[in-house]
Amino acid sequence: MDDEKIVALFLRRDEAALGLTAAKYGLKLRAIANSLLRDQGAAEECENDTYMQAWAAIPPHEPWGYLFPFLAKITRRLAIDVARARSRKKRSAPVLELTAELEQCIPSPSDTAGQVDGVLLGELIAGYLRSIQEEQRNMFIRRYWYLDSIKDVAAFFSTSQGRVKTTLYRVRRGLREYLIKEGYDI
Repeated sequence: MDDEKIVALFLRRDEAALGLTAAKYGLKLRAIANSLLRDQGAAEECENDTYMQAWAAIPPHEPWGYLFPFLAKITRRLAIDVARARSRKKRSAPVLELTAELEQCIPSPSDTAGQVDGVLLGELIAGYLRSIQEEQRNMFIRRYWYLDSIKDVAAFFSTSQGRVKTTLYRVRRGLREYLIKEGYDI
């Protein structure tokens, strides 16, 4: 079933929307959560929580042309929340590694002004990613959105891990330069 029909079912509050969503996107949503958590049980919980949050968010949101990205964002946020909760108990190496990589070019604001500034930052990052080559952009997204390991990114693109590391380094460096050029205070 296509996304528009599934969204229409959500809007009509038809519970069949949940089953159809799970059948169409369940594996992908679980993979997103599992790539961060490395725990199949927790990934399944995030997937189920995603359906619950989507049920509550549709309406008012009506993700007609972007149902999967809408669900993926919810799943990713839930998985990050679980990882943060775990890291309070003990340090989570994958999350810390990715955070350290991105902090080289993007500050991590925790104050209210910094959070408001995050909207501008998001637009600038999207603009930069549109300006680079498709393969570079996709490697960056696989690494920092889907939280794939370097090894997984290399396998996905059928290339060496060294090439992936070099490409990601150059993209992060380019992003930092782009943000500075656009007047974003780093």
